Amino acid sequence: MSSRRRFLRASLAAAGAWTFDAASVARLLAQPECQGALPDGELIGTLPLTGERQWQTPYGEVLGGPGLETRVFTDLSRLAPDRLITPANEVFVRTSVPPGVEAALTTWAVQLTRPGGTRPLAIDALRRAARPMGAHLIECAGNNNPDNFGLLSVAEWTGVPLAEVLMEMPGRDAAWGVLVTGEDHEASARSSVPGASWVIPLADLPRLGAFLATEMNGSPLTLDHGAPVRLVVPGWYGCAWIKWVREIALVGPDEPATTQMLEFSRRTHQDGLPARARDYEAPAIDLAATPIRVERRRVNGAIQHHVIGIVWGGTAPVSRLEIRFNVRDAWKPLEICPPPTTTRAWSLWHYRWTPTEPGIYNIALRCPDPSVRTRRLDLFFYTRRVRVEEL
Repeated sequence: MSSRRRFLRASLAAAGAWTFDAASVARLLAQPECQGALPDGELIGTLPLTGERQWQTPYGEVLGGPGLETRVFTDLSRLAPDRLITPANEVFVRTSVPPGVEAALTTWAVQLTRPGGTRPLAIDALRRAARPMGAHLIECAGNNNPDNFGLLSVAEWTGVPLAEVLMEMPGRDAAWGVLVTGEDHEASARSSVPGASWVIPLADLPRLGAFLATEMNGSPLTLDHGAPVRLVVPGWYGCAWIKWVREIALVGPDEPATTQMLEFSRRTHQDGLPARARDYEAPAIDLAATPIRVERRRVNGAIQHHVIGIVWGGTAPVSRLEIRFNVRDAWKPLEICPPPTTTRAWSLWHYRWTPTEPGIYNIALRCPDPSVRTRRLDLFFYTRRVRVEEL
């Protein structure tokens, strides 16, 4: 099955079942066709996109390491309508497997902890209960390399809703939150602090749809992606997607914020360092957008520039953005065509661009709807730079 069909299937599953009656079918058929959804003409070449420092970061290669220092970047420039699911071997890695995890796989169990008792949950039991959970986007809160923003991927996941696991735990009704803790024995690292755990308010679980993942893209999780089980929290930054889950514990309203929550407080837009988990704002991904490539195409004998990009995040899909190519330029409307139907993954957009002269252009985006929260776009966080040498 093609990745586009799998993506559509997963998006529909994430959005819930659709029902159609005669009236709704008529409305769909009456909608105008999406004009200009894909670039036309003959592709001549692609112009590289960079940040101001023009870092040269290889894609798919393991950088740094081990453990907390490891990075593997996804090449977003390769996204296309038939390539919207990131292949498993190209999904970004922010932290590689800690020592001892591989040796412990055969006896791995997740401890379910509540006041007054603990019991193990076998991985085999999770795997038997696992089912497709749809396509979901994961972005590292530290996705700040302006040369690629490659700590961003979309995969299809299989797992068990966390709410179902908690239903088996006495005392759930009296608890405030659930603390999910993963394996992490590293004593120190240059770019991170030890500790892998996050607290999710129980009241948020129905809306979030968090689940314990056992497979990615139809295959068992690999070690670097959290095997044998990792937490997935749709719509939240990847720092909350705890890998190598070891314990799930019910906690009260005075549970302190974990070391991981504190480490990522600035990158998840907290107001200072919240001492308690209940004071920690949800690390939700705001609406965001960025270019991923600029194509030079020959259309009817003339050269055209086509900017291809992605939009993701937020609480509801948007169908319109605005784009500009330098700080002094006016913002131009950009219609996302076809319009996104979910915020659980990314959607492609396309803009025909006519540069006025050779030179360096800075491509920025914003949302014209002031009611949509766009904290990173407001800071021009995902701006990309392109050099046009000939028109």
